Amino acid sequence: MNMPIRHTPPDDWIRAIFSANAVLKGGVVRRQVSWVEREIGRERFELEVRRRGYRLLECGGQYVVICNSDPVRMIC
Repeated sequence: MNMPIRHTPPDDWIRAIFSANAVLKGGVVRRQVSWVEREIGRERFELEVRRRGYRLLECGGQYVVICNSDPVRMIC
């Protein structure tokens, strides 16, 4: 039996993601690319990350948002 896909209104989804404890502490949040694209779309997500001055990485089907504006250094 297929369960219906629940879609959260985009503004509510964004508010929920960017009010997580990790975000408020300047940490990192991770979300599946497919989920982000289904819920609000890549373009809107990138816009929201940029608007906040955060960094966005994509790797292995995941978005990783670094929730501060400090410089990022890739170690290896």
